[in-house]
Amino acid sequence: MDILVNLLHGLANIATPVNFAVMVVGLVLGMLVAVLPGLTLVMGVVLALPFTYKMGVEPALILLTAMYVSGTYGGAITAILFRIPGEPMDVPLLWDGYAMTRRGQAALALGYSLIAALVGGLVSAVVMVALSKPVASVALSFSSPEFFAITAFGLVSVVALGGGSLVNALISLCLGLLIATVGVDSIYGAERFAFGVPFLQDGIEFLLVMVGAYGIGEVLTRLQTGFAGEAAAEGDAAIRFRTAFPKLSELLAIKGSFLRGTATGIAVGVVPGAGATVSAFVAYGLESQYGKDARLLGSGAPAGIVAAKSAATASVGGALVPLLTMGIPGSGATAIILAAFLLHGIQPGPQVFASSTTLIYTVFAAVFVGVIGMCILGYFAIKPLCKVLDAPEAIVSAFVVVFCFIGAFAARSNLSDLYVIAIFGLIGFLFERFKFPIAPLVLGTILGPLTENNFMTTMVSFNNDWTVFFRRPISGTILVLAIAGLFYPVLRESLRRWRARKPVEVTLPRRSSSAPK
Repeated sequence: MDILVNLLHGLANIATPVNFAVMVVGLVLGMLVAVLPGLTLVMGVVLALPFTYKMGVEPALILLTAMYVSGTYGGAITAILFRIPGEPMDVPLLWDGYAMTRRGQAALALGYSLIAALVGGLVSAVVMVALSKPVASVALSFSSPEFFAITAFGLVSVVALGGGSLVNALISLCLGLLIATVGVDSIYGAERFAFGVPFLQDGIEFLLVMVGAYGIGEVLTRLQTGFAGEAAAEGDAAIRFRTAFPKLSELLAIKGSFLRGTATGIAVGVVPGAGATVSAFVAYGLESQYGKDARLLGSGAPAGIVAAKSAATASVGGALVPLLTMGIPGSGATAIILAAFLLHGIQPGPQVFASSTTLIYTVFAAVFVGVIGMCILGYFAIKPLCKVLDAPEAIVSAFVVVFCFIGAFAARSNLSDLYVIAIFGLIGFLFERFKFPIAPLVLGTILGPLTENNFMTTMVSFNNDWTVFFRRPISGTILVLAIAGLFYPVLRESLRRWRARKPVEVTLPRRSSSAPK
């Protein structure tokens, strides 16, 4: 009952004029970011973050949460209609959504996608509310060894789930941790890597790292590869710019796809660093193996749309659970929301459920309202949203650069920050150029100070006995899982190579003695 009362208080906060206006703006911006060429959901949330610095903490979190929720759906529109995935999470929609468009069923494909997003979002929001308080209650018994283990697990998960080269991901993570050490040590007060430069003594703001690496770096990457021109739609746009909902019997026929996709999105979303993209691909893979219409996937099967989209939207609620209960972001976008908490002097974790209950349930309410608002906006605004595709990518990228520099300067009004953001823009470009993931760099910068503080506090409290991390049951279990998660990709790759080198014995049939010679 307390949960319901607190959630109603959160909904009342959303209903205030300022917060409701911010919610609407966030939904529109999130949808635009997902639809516009040259922008991604994480980049859009990063661009909005500096402008929340002067806001109150509630409007800031409502804005970013609304963008996060609506941004998980907007790219589905362009993926289904134009075969242009707005986000990596929308790539599975190409295989069945665009196939339905080619058959003249674009409106029906959009209907399946919209319902899947609604179901996945609402179910994950309910699970988020139900799980967060019990998880936070358990986390209240944690001490610095447990929090160090959790942050270490979060960092390792980003590396292990980042895809591509594990070595490159580790290098990216270590660089982020190195950046986090710049400034004055919070435990001993020692200056580190400042080289006598005054503004480095205050440390490098993670905001500058995020905006530079994601925003400026992406623009430089697109500049190097060449900007695309205007996107043109095929066929009769007037017919395709609408949504038609399937019949109830058609939805019940693929109820298993809804269940598998939503469950996968919640489960994968809870894992730090996974996010909506991993959720969508894992759900589509499970559907292709265990779905009733598995053999039809890839040829325009609604089950493929439902599985991928419900998983992507359900990952939102899953990713917010570790963020709010333990301060560990479950995805790239929640890392930006974590930054908003920190910018306003709040460390997410079990304590905030006792000290800032209204704030936490306002975020919960923002997810519920955001999911419903996303679906309403997605239904009525398909045509105007798709018209923004007429904007040349070069012009969109120019606005991105301007907003990056304005946002970075607005945070502290320090001209040196503009040089820092330009440097990290170049680093982001080089990372993309040489296939280094950016997520470990950003997460290392954000979680590095928290990990270091918990480690040093443990060392001081337990007389430099590092074995305490493994002697305590919870921290030991989490660290063992972290180590296993780090080395599993290495063992898997080594086993694959060993099997590839293993000689294959070929047994020739014996010749019968009675055979003619």
